[in-house]
Amino acid sequence: MSRAAVRYAKAILDLAQAQGVAPQVAADMEQITAAVKESKELSNFLNSPNVKGDIKLNALNEIFAGVQQITGSLFQLLQENKRFGILAAIAAQYKEQFDAASGVETAVVTTAFPIDADLEAKVLAKIKQFTTNQVTIKNVVDPSIIGGFIIRLGDKQFNASIAARLLNLKRELAN
Repeated sequence: MSRAAVRYAKAILDLAQAQGVAPQVAADMEQITAAVKESKELSNFLNSPNVKGDIKLNALNEIFAGVQQITGSLFQLLQENKRFGILAAIAAQYKEQFDAASGVETAVVTTAFPIDADLEAKVLAKIKQFTTNQVTIKNVVDPSIIGGFIIRLGDKQFNASIAARLLNLKRELAN
């Protein structure tokens, strides 16, 4: 994450909070993050040195026509500073800073398969025992853990994966 993206996101968050539209801008930033992640063409377009800034600005204004005025101002600022390449990083950083300011933590739950709504509710209930903050879950699928799960919340990690248990068993047998 570039320091510039962090600074832009902080400035946008401060401005949005002052105007009382921080949640709406957060929704804009989620939309931008999803669009850039899902569209390789959009990512390449924003990072292309061959496309002029005014063309990028017009395209973003067309693609994200319903965004807040602050978000539109960000597009204009990025054009003036020739920094369209960090738009996705700014959007992701804004969401992180907004969640932190709102007391929302994200728990990264790594499983061997995608979790369903029932299992997600059980994991959330377990996580609530460790924090008073509101928690959202981001599921990462990693078949290499074989089974079980790994929960990361802030700087804490709980590893209940089959792969970790097998590794521990291997170490015990080696000693």
